[in-house]
Formats: sequence, structure tokens, C-alpha cells
Amino acid sequence: MSTIIYPSPIFGPIHSRRLGVSLGINLLPEDGKVCTFDCLYCECGFNADRRARKPLPTREEVATALEEKLLSMRAEGVAPDVLTFAGNGEPTIHPKFSEIIDDTLALRDKYFPEAKVSVLTNATLVTRPVVFEALSRVDNNILKLDTVCEEYIRFVDRPTMEYNLDEIIEKLKMFGKNAVIQTMFMKGEVDGRSVDNTGDDYVLPWLQIVKKIAPREVMIYTVDRETPQQGLQKASHEELDRIVELLKVEGIRATASY
Repeated sequence: MSTIIYPSPIFGPIHSRRLGVSLGINLLPEDGKVCTFDCLYCECGFNADRRARKPLPTREEVATALEEKLLSMRAEGVAPDVLTFAGNGEPTIHPKFSEIIDDTLALRDKYFPEAKVSVLTNATLVTRPVVFEALSRVDNNILKLDTVCEEYIRFVDRPTMEYNLDEIIEKLKMFGKNAVIQTMFMKGEVDGRSVDNTGDDYVLPWLQIVKKIAPREVMIYTVDRETPQQGLQKASHEELDRIVELLKVEGIRATASY
């Protein structure tokens, strides 16, 4: 099993399939994973196998490291397309997440005002007002919604905290056009149970909820790197393209990463 643990608090820039030249901001420890999901497909591995021992980076450490990196990139003539909160787990866990968003927006405006600020979040904490408000301020508020079947989420995404899908969907609706929905589509079998969410029994109910959320965009993707769980398979180009077309028919901008 080959999984990835990212440096902290800054990594990259890397070329993202979805976002372009992306400078990563990792608000989790550099030696392990901290997440409110424990997804079967997570490139960082299972939570239990990647327990962090180091503390979260402080607000001050994040701001200092980010400014140093932006200064370095400017001196090298390398411009990021996006500053992306991602890394070893769920970024909104950080107790100073809102303040760090403020710092990041200010540094972006100072050094690379054309760059976007993105947050990749599993959306488990959007019911917290401070998290919701902070996510509302970024350019690309990218929110996970792999399905609208809570049983599937509990089997595949495996929440590690109290999880109420209906409450989360209601908060996603409140973001409106500030929301970008991201969904993992995959196939395969785990412990004798199918994890295929590419068929109409999963896609059509998900599509109806996405229409109600009315996001600015939907990003769909599939397994790209080695996963901690054996038995997972990529969705095909044809399957992803079909889902994109269903979204476009409903007037929803959509892209697929293969």
C-alpha cells in the first residue's frame, strides 16, 4: 500500500487535475492524518494507520511559511493559479481556520491577486457557523458530496463524528453559487459489497439534490492513485462523461477528471 502524506504547512506547487498550478496549504500535521472521514479511497491512507503525533501548525506558522513561499515564487517568476487548502485530512478541523482564511486572502491580494483561494473540504463541519462563514469567503468552496445515500457514505466515506446528511445538504443549499460540489465516482467490491455509485440508482437521486443545491459548478472524479482499500476500481471515461452530460442538461456546469 503506497499512500501520500504531505508536508505542512505549505507544499508544492503541484499541477492539479482540476485546479492548475496549485500551491498547497496543509493545516494538518506533517507526520500523519487528521480527518472527520476515513474514506476507503483516501490517498493519505486510513486514519488508524496514519495517526499524527505532531501538533497542528499554528496560525502564525502558516502565515509565515505561506508568505515566504509566495515571495520565493514571485522571485522565480512562477505564479500560482490557486492557493489550495488540502493535505493530510480535513482543513476545517483547524481551530483557527477562519483566521487563517483571512491571512491567506490578504497574502494572496498582496503577492498574486489573480490567484484563487480554494478549499477542498468533506463538508462535515459546514454546520458550524464559523466554518460556514469562512468557506463563504473563498473563491472556490469545493464541497464533497459523493452520494445522497447515507448508508453508502457510512460504508465508503466512514464519518468519524456525528454525521447527519440531511443537515449538511441544507447547509450546502445555503452556499448557493458560492458552492462547488465534488463527487467521487468509482466501482468495485469491498467485503462482498459493491461500491459502484455510477449507476442510475445512485446518480439520479444525487442529481436531484445537486439541482436543489444549485452550485456554481460540479467537479466529478474517480480513483487516480493507489488506495488503502483493495478492490476499488476507476469509473470509466464513458461513465463519467454520461454523468457530466446529465448535469449539463440541467444547466449545471460540470467537469470530469479521469
